[in-house]
Amino acid sequence: MASHRKPKQHPFVGGTVRTAATIALAGAATATAFEGSGQAAPQQSPDRLKAEISRSYRQAEVATEQYDGLKDRADRARAALDRLQDEAARKTERLNQARDALGSYAAAQYRSGGIPATVRLLFASSPQRFLDQASMADRAGGEQATALSRVRQELREVNQVRAGAEAKLAELRREQQGLTARKREIEAKLAAAKELLSRLPAGDRAAVEGDDAAGGPATAEVRASRSAPRIPVQAPSARAAQAVAFAYSALGKPYVWGATGPSAFDCSGLTQAAWQAAGVSLPRTTYTQINAGQRISRSQLAPGDLVFFYSGVSHVGLYVGNGQMIHAPHPGAPVRIAPVDSMPFAGASRPF
Repeated sequence: MASHRKPKQHPFVGGTVRTAATIALAGAATATAFEGSGQAAPQQSPDRLKAEISRSYRQAEVATEQYDGLKDRADRARAALDRLQDEAARKTERLNQARDALGSYAAAQYRSGGIPATVRLLFASSPQRFLDQASMADRAGGEQATALSRVRQELREVNQVRAGAEAKLAELRREQQGLTARKREIEAKLAAAKELLSRLPAGDRAAVEGDDAAGGPATAEVRASRSAPRIPVQAPSARAAQAVAFAYSALGKPYVWGATGPSAFDCSGLTQAAWQAAGVSLPRTTYTQINAGQRISRSQLAPGDLVFFYSGVSHVGLYVGNGQMIHAPHPGAPVRIAPVDSMPFAGASRPF
Protein backbone atom coordinates (compact mmCIF):
# COMPACT_ATOMS: atom_id res chain seq x y z
CA MET A 1 0.00 0.00 0.00
CA ALA A 2 1.51 3.29 -1.09
CA SER A 3 2.46 5.81 1.52
CA HIS A 4 0.52 9.07 1.45
CA ARG A 5 3.15 11.07 3.38
CA LYS A 6 4.51 14.17 1.60
CA PRO A 7 8.16 14.03 0.68
CA LYS A 8 10.43 15.97 3.05
CA GLN A 9 11.48 19.23 1.42
CA HIS A 10 14.94 20.84 1.67
CA PRO A 11 14.71 24.08 3.59
CA PHE A 12 16.08 26.09 0.64
CA VAL A 13 13.82 24.71 -2.04
CA GLY A 14 11.65 27.01 -4.11
CA GLY A 15 10.78 30.44 -2.73
CA THR A 16 12.89 29.86 0.32
CA VAL A 17 15.95 29.54 -1.87
CA ARG A 18 15.12 32.80 -3.59
CA THR A 19 14.63 34.52 -0.24
CA ALA A 20 17.95 33.25 1.06
CA ALA A 21 19.68 34.36 -2.10
CA THR A 22 18.16 37.80 -1.79
CA ILE A 23 19.31 38.07 1.83
CA ALA A 24 22.79 36.91 0.88
CA LEU A 25 23.07 39.44 -1.91
CA ALA A 26 21.77 42.19 0.32
CA GLY A 27 24.22 41.23 3.00
CA ALA A 28 27.07 41.29 0.52
CA ALA A 29 26.02 44.69 -0.70
CA THR A 30 25.73 45.98 2.85
CA ALA A 31 29.11 44.59 3.75
CA THR A 32 30.59 46.25 0.68
CA ALA A 33 28.95 49.52 1.64
CA PHE A 34 30.23 49.35 5.21
CA GLU A 35 33.67 48.47 3.95
CA GLY A 36 33.63 51.49 1.69
CA SER A 37 32.37 53.81 4.43
CA GLY A 38 34.63 52.47 7.16
CA GLN A 39 37.10 55.31 6.54
CA ALA A 40 37.34 58.37 8.79
CA ALA A 41 34.94 61.23 8.19
CA PRO A 42 36.13 63.69 5.53
CA GLN A 43 38.69 66.14 6.87
CA GLN A 44 37.52 69.69 7.40
CA SER A 45 39.03 72.33 5.18
CA PRO A 46 41.84 74.48 6.64
CA ASP A 47 39.60 77.55 6.45
CA ARG A 48 36.87 75.84 8.45
CA LEU A 49 39.38 74.61 11.01
CA LYS A 50 40.82 78.10 11.31
CA ALA A 51 37.33 79.48 11.94
CA GLU A 52 36.71 76.89 14.67
CA ILE A 53 40.10 77.60 16.24
CA SER A 54 39.36 81.32 16.24
CA ARG A 55 35.99 80.67 17.86
CA SER A 56 37.60 78.53 20.58
CA TYR A 57 40.15 81.26 21.29
CA ARG A 58 37.41 83.91 21.44
CA GLN A 59 35.37 81.85 23.89
CA ALA A 60 38.46 81.24 26.00
CA GLU A 61 39.27 84.96 26.04
CA VAL A 62 35.74 85.91 27.13
CA ALA A 63 36.02 83.40 29.98
CA THR A 64 39.50 84.71 30.81
CA GLU A 65 38.29 88.30 31.19
CA GLN A 66 35.45 87.14 33.43
CA TYR A 67 37.92 85.11 35.49
CA ASP A 68 40.29 88.08 35.79
CA GLY A 69 37.46 90.31 37.00
CA LEU A 70 36.29 87.89 39.66
CA LYS A 71 39.83 87.27 40.85
CA ASP A 72 40.50 90.99 41.07
CA ARG A 73 37.38 91.48 43.23
CA ALA A 74 38.37 88.61 45.50
CA ASP A 75 41.90 90.00 45.92
CA ARG A 76 40.56 93.44 46.79
CA ALA A 77 38.15 92.01 49.35
CA ARG A 78 40.91 90.03 51.03
CA ALA A 79 43.14 93.12 51.18
CA ALA A 80 40.31 95.18 52.66
CA LEU A 81 39.60 92.52 55.24
CA ASP A 82 43.27 92.40 56.24
CA ARG A 83 43.30 96.16 56.76
CA LEU A 84 40.16 96.05 58.86
CA GLN A 85 41.50 93.22 60.97
CA ASP A 86 44.68 95.22 61.63
CA GLU A 87 42.63 98.25 62.61
CA ALA A 88 40.44 96.15 64.88
CA ALA A 89 43.52 94.71 66.56
CA ARG A 90 44.92 98.20 67.23
CA LYS A 91 41.66 99.43 68.69
CA THR A 92 41.26 96.30 70.75
CA GLU A 93 44.72 96.93 72.22
CA ARG A 94 43.67 100.47 73.09
CA LEU A 95 40.55 99.11 74.73
CA ASN A 96 42.60 96.66 76.79
CA GLN A 97 44.91 99.44 77.90
CA ALA A 98 41.91 101.50 78.98
CA ARG A 99 40.52 98.52 80.84
CA ASP A 100 43.84 97.97 82.63
CA ALA A 101 44.00 101.60 83.65
CA LEU A 102 40.42 101.51 84.83
CA GLY A 103 41.11 98.30 86.77
CA SER A 104 44.09 99.86 88.54
CA TYR A 105 42.01 102.87 89.47
CA ALA A 106 39.14 100.69 90.71
CA ALA A 107 41.55 98.61 92.84
CA ALA A 108 42.97 101.74 94.41
CA GLN A 109 39.49 102.98 95.18
CA TYR A 110 38.59 99.62 96.68
CA ARG A 111 41.66 99.60 98.91
CA SER A 112 40.84 103.03 100.23
CA GLY A 113 37.11 102.48 100.28
CA GLY A 114 37.12 100.59 103.60
CA ILE A 115 37.56 103.85 105.56
CA PRO A 116 34.75 106.39 105.42
CA ALA A 117 35.63 109.66 103.75
CA THR A 118 34.95 111.65 106.93
CA VAL A 119 37.42 109.52 108.89
CA ARG A 120 40.04 109.78 106.16
CA LEU A 121 39.52 113.52 106.21
CA LEU A 122 40.22 113.60 109.96
CA PHE A 123 43.41 111.58 109.59
CA ALA A 124 44.66 113.38 106.53
CA SER A 125 47.79 115.44 107.04
CA SER A 126 46.09 118.23 105.15
CA PRO A 127 42.31 118.48 104.59
CA GLN A 128 42.94 120.53 101.47
CA ARG A 129 45.27 117.84 100.12
CA PHE A 130 42.57 115.21 100.65
CA LEU A 131 40.01 117.32 98.86
CA ASP A 132 42.40 117.94 95.95
CA GLN A 133 43.15 114.21 95.63
CA ALA A 134 39.47 113.31 95.73
CA SER A 135 38.69 115.85 93.01
CA MET A 136 41.51 114.52 90.82
CA ALA A 137 40.29 110.96 91.30
CA ASP A 138 36.79 111.94 90.27
CA ARG A 139 38.10 113.67 87.16
CA ALA A 140 40.33 110.70 86.33
CA GLY A 141 37.40 108.36 86.71
CA GLY A 142 35.30 110.45 84.35
CA GLU A 143 38.08 110.60 81.79
CA GLN A 144 38.58 106.83 81.98
CA ALA A 145 34.88 106.24 81.51
CA THR A 146 34.79 108.56 78.51
CA ALA A 147 37.85 106.92 76.96
CA LEU A 148 36.43 103.46 77.54
CA SER A 149 33.11 104.46 76.00
CA ARG A 150 34.88 105.92 72.98
CA VAL A 151 37.05 102.85 72.37
CA ARG A 152 34.09 100.54 72.78
CA GLN A 153 32.20 102.54 70.18
CA GLU A 154 35.17 102.35 67.81
CA LEU A 155 35.39 98.63 68.35
CA ARG A 156 31.68 98.21 67.67
CA GLU A 157 32.11 100.11 64.42
CA VAL A 158 35.09 98.01 63.41
CA ASN A 159 33.23 94.82 64.23
CA GLN A 160 30.36 95.97 62.07
CA VAL A 161 32.65 96.76 59.16
CA ARG A 162 34.57 93.54 59.63
CA ALA A 163 31.34 91.56 59.72
CA GLY A 164 30.32 93.18 56.46
CA ALA A 165 33.72 92.47 54.93
CA GLU A 166 33.65 88.87 56.08
CA ALA A 167 30.17 88.45 54.60
CA LYS A 168 31.46 89.87 51.34
CA LEU A 169 34.47 87.60 51.43
CA ALA A 170 32.19 84.62 52.05
CA GLU A 171 30.24 85.64 48.98
CA LEU A 172 33.43 85.92 46.95
CA ARG A 173 34.56 82.53 48.18
CA ARG A 174 31.38 81.13 46.74
CA GLU A 175 32.23 82.95 43.53
CA GLN A 176 35.66 81.32 43.63
CA GLN A 177 33.90 78.04 43.05
CA GLY A 178 32.69 79.68 39.87
CA LEU A 179 36.29 80.73 39.19
CA THR A 180 37.34 77.10 39.34
CA ALA A 181 34.63 76.18 36.86
CA ARG A 182 35.62 79.13 34.68
CA LYS A 183 39.24 78.02 34.76
CA ARG A 184 38.25 74.55 33.62
CA GLU A 185 36.18 76.08 30.85
CA ILE A 186 39.14 78.14 29.66
CA GLU A 187 41.43 75.14 29.72
CA ALA A 188 38.87 73.08 27.81
CA LYS A 189 38.52 75.76 25.12
CA LEU A 190 42.28 76.05 24.78
CA ALA A 191 42.65 72.28 24.60
CA ALA A 192 40.02 72.21 21.86
CA ALA A 193 41.91 74.90 19.95
CA LYS A 194 45.16 72.96 20.35
CA GLU A 195 43.53 69.78 19.03
CA LEU A 196 42.14 71.65 16.02
CA LEU A 197 45.55 73.20 15.38
CA SER A 198 47.09 69.74 15.23
CA ARG A 199 44.92 68.97 12.20
CA LEU A 200 46.26 71.89 10.18
CA PRO A 201 49.26 71.75 7.85
CA ALA A 202 52.38 73.30 9.32
CA GLY A 203 52.13 76.49 7.27
CA ASP A 204 48.50 77.11 8.17
CA ARG A 205 49.22 76.28 11.79
CA ALA A 206 51.99 78.89 11.88
CA ALA A 207 49.66 81.48 10.37
CA VAL A 208 47.11 80.88 13.12
CA GLU A 209 49.43 80.33 16.05
CA GLY A 210 52.27 82.72 15.28
CA ASP A 211 54.89 80.06 15.97
CA ASP A 212 58.33 81.38 15.00
CA ALA A 213 59.73 77.89 14.76
CA ALA A 214 57.13 76.81 12.23
CA GLY A 215 57.98 79.36 9.54
CA GLY A 216 55.41 80.97 7.27
CA PRO A 217 53.65 84.34 7.24
CA ALA A 218 53.30 84.65 10.99
CA THR A 219 57.05 84.35 11.43
CA ALA A 220 57.64 87.32 9.17
CA GLU A 221 54.95 89.32 11.01
CA VAL A 222 56.41 88.65 14.43
CA ARG A 223 59.95 89.38 13.26
CA ALA A 224 58.76 92.62 11.71
CA SER A 225 57.05 93.48 14.99
CA ARG A 226 60.24 92.91 16.93
CA SER A 227 62.29 95.07 14.59
CA ALA A 228 59.76 97.93 14.48
CA PRO A 229 60.86 101.34 15.79
CA ARG A 230 60.55 101.45 19.55
CA ILE A 231 60.02 105.20 20.01
CA PRO A 232 56.59 106.58 19.09
CA VAL A 233 56.65 109.94 17.33
CA GLN A 234 53.09 111.26 17.70
CA ALA A 235 51.97 110.31 21.20
CA PRO A 236 49.69 113.04 22.63
CA SER A 237 51.44 113.05 26.01
CA ALA A 238 54.60 111.89 27.75
CA ARG A 239 52.63 109.24 29.62
CA ALA A 240 51.11 107.89 26.41
CA ALA A 241 54.62 107.72 24.93
CA GLN A 242 55.79 105.71 27.95
CA ALA A 243 52.87 103.30 27.61
CA VAL A 244 53.62 102.75 23.94
CA ALA A 245 57.33 102.28 24.64
CA PHE A 246 56.45 99.61 27.21
CA ALA A 247 54.22 97.84 24.69
CA TYR A 248 57.06 97.80 22.17
CA SER A 249 59.37 96.31 24.79
CA ALA A 250 56.85 93.48 25.33
CA LEU A 251 56.86 92.37 21.69
CA GLY A 252 57.51 88.65 21.37
CA LYS A 253 56.56 87.81 24.97
CA PRO A 254 54.08 84.94 25.27
CA TYR A 255 50.37 85.11 25.86
CA VAL A 256 49.38 83.44 29.12
CA TRP A 257 45.79 83.80 30.29
CA GLY A 258 45.54 85.72 33.55
CA ALA A 259 49.10 87.08 33.24
CA THR A 260 50.00 90.74 33.84
CA GLY A 261 53.75 90.57 33.19
CA PRO A 262 56.57 91.06 33.25
CA SER A 263 57.39 87.89 31.29
CA ALA A 264 53.91 87.07 29.89
CA PHE A 265 50.56 88.79 29.37
CA ASP A 266 46.96 88.35 28.42
CA CYS A 267 45.36 91.15 26.42
CA SER A 268 44.11 93.35 29.28
CA GLY A 269 47.14 92.44 31.38
CA LEU A 270 49.37 93.97 28.69
CA THR A 271 47.46 97.24 28.47
CA GLN A 272 47.27 97.50 32.26
CA ALA A 273 51.02 96.93 32.59
CA ALA A 274 51.80 99.41 29.79
CA TRP A 275 49.91 102.26 31.41
CA GLN A 276 51.15 101.26 34.88
CA ALA A 277 54.67 101.86 33.54
CA ALA A 278 53.48 105.38 32.72
CA GLY A 279 52.16 105.92 36.24
CA VAL A 280 48.48 105.38 35.43
CA SER A 281 46.48 102.69 37.19
CA LEU A 282 43.98 100.91 34.96
CA PRO A 283 41.43 98.35 36.13
CA ARG A 284 42.05 94.71 35.34
CA THR A 285 39.59 93.72 32.61
CA THR A 286 38.53 94.88 29.17
CA TYR A 287 35.01 95.54 30.49
CA THR A 288 36.32 98.03 33.03
CA GLN A 289 39.23 99.47 31.06
CA ILE A 290 36.93 100.79 28.34
CA ASN A 291 35.32 103.09 30.92
CA ALA A 292 38.54 104.05 32.71
CA GLY A 293 39.31 107.11 30.59
CA GLN A 294 37.83 109.38 27.97
CA ARG A 295 35.81 107.54 25.33
CA ILE A 296 36.93 108.55 21.86
CA SER A 297 35.90 107.81 18.30
CA ARG A 298 37.95 105.77 15.89
CA SER A 299 38.87 108.89 13.93
CA GLN A 300 40.42 110.40 17.09
CA LEU A 301 42.83 107.53 17.77
CA ALA A 302 46.32 108.52 18.88
CA PRO A 303 49.27 106.43 20.13
CA GLY A 304 48.61 105.12 23.63
CA ASP A 305 44.85 104.84 23.25
CA LEU A 306 43.13 101.58 24.13
CA VAL A 307 41.26 99.89 21.29
CA PHE A 308 38.56 97.31 22.02
CA PHE A 309 37.08 94.57 19.89
CA TYR A 310 34.06 92.30 19.51
CA SER A 311 30.51 92.98 20.63
CA GLY A 312 31.25 91.77 24.15
CA VAL A 313 34.33 94.03 24.48
CA SER A 314 36.42 90.94 25.21
CA HIS A 315 39.72 91.97 23.60
CA VAL A 316 41.93 95.06 23.88
CA GLY A 317 45.09 96.37 22.31
CA LEU A 318 47.27 99.50 22.58
CA TYR A 319 47.14 101.78 19.56
CA VAL A 320 50.59 102.81 18.26
CA GLY A 321 49.67 104.85 15.18
CA ASN A 322 49.28 104.31 11.44
CA GLY A 323 46.31 101.99 11.95
CA GLN A 324 48.39 99.57 14.02
CA MET A 325 48.16 98.29 17.57
CA ILE A 326 50.24 96.11 19.88
CA HIS A 327 48.26 93.34 21.55
CA ALA A 328 48.51 89.90 23.13
CA PRO A 329 46.41 87.80 20.72
CA HIS A 330 45.94 84.34 22.25
CA PRO A 331 47.94 81.35 23.54
CA GLY A 332 50.65 80.40 21.10
CA ALA A 333 50.70 83.87 19.54
CA PRO A 334 53.18 86.22 21.24
CA VAL A 335 52.66 89.94 21.78
CA ARG A 336 52.76 91.51 18.34
CA ILE A 337 51.84 94.41 16.10
CA ALA A 338 48.60 93.96 14.16
CA PRO A 339 46.22 96.15 12.16
CA VAL A 340 43.30 97.60 14.08
CA ASP A 341 41.15 96.43 11.17
CA SER A 342 42.03 92.79 11.84
CA MET A 343 39.17 92.40 14.36
CA PRO A 344 35.66 93.80 14.77
CA PHE A 345 36.14 97.25 16.34
CA ALA A 346 34.01 97.90 19.47
CA GLY A 347 35.32 101.20 20.82
CA ALA A 348 38.30 103.13 22.17
CA SER A 349 39.29 105.08 25.25
CA ARG A 350 42.12 107.38 26.26
CA PRO A 351 43.44 106.88 29.82
CA PHE A 352 43.90 110.04 31.87
